[in-house]
Amino acid sequence: MIKWVAAFLGYFIFRFPGAVLGFIVGSLFDNMGGSNGGGRSVFQDFTRQSVSPADFELNLLSLCSIVIKADGQVSQRELDYVRQYFLSTYGKEKANAIFRTFNDVIKKREVSAQRICTYLVQRTRYEVRLQLLHFLFGIAQADGQVSKAEVNKLRELAGYLRVGRHDFESIMAMFIKSADNAYKILEIEKTASDDEVKKAYRTMAKKYHPDRVVTENEAIKKGAEEKFKEVQKAYEIIQKERGIS
Repeated sequence: MIKWVAAFLGYFIFRFPGAVLGFIVGSLFDNMGGSNGGGRSVFQDFTRQSVSPADFELNLLSLCSIVIKADGQVSQRELDYVRQYFLSTYGKEKANAIFRTFNDVIKKREVSAQRICTYLVQRTRYEVRLQLLHFLFGIAQADGQVSKAEVNKLRELAGYLRVGRHDFESIMAMFIKSADNAYKILEIEKTASDDEVKKAYRTMAKKYHPDRVVTENEAIKKGAEEKFKEVQKAYEIIQKERGIS
């Protein structure tokens, strides 16, 4: 609301340039006072660029290669997981073209995790990066377990991707099982009240709903659906355990 008032006042004083300036400043105040906890400002919305499908695919493959080599050995199962995912998502012809381009690019430059992640942070929504991390965890688990070295590398990538600690722990809980996994997935303690459990589920269901993942990349869309199902499953486990209706 403030942005429209500011735009009107700006136009009244400085005409069109004033209206634009007023709208930008007003939007900033709207965002500061709104319910969005992410802290994003209007300036981020104006400067954020979209990443082309081709660039996204190449950067995705680069991150895949980093995770596959994280524990010092290249697992054939992990390689097969990535290849099968691309084949099922893009089809044989396009997937093979992506792999050929990736091989050409990789010969010419070193893969820098920080550079790739910085590029993606500037051009993708937070929800997309959460699903990207979920996909990378899937690669690490493809050989049957996620090693400590792989967890450390994934934690490093999460930092570069600016994924919060609680979100990282939630995603990791979907791949590394423990007694309180369901609570970790919902990002709450086991001592949480029933009302807190319900509130956490609503928050997580909203955060990870596939509709919030705006991307042209089918692999990431599928990851969003998988993670959303894990959130629902975690809530159902706690419901059954506590007898919550």
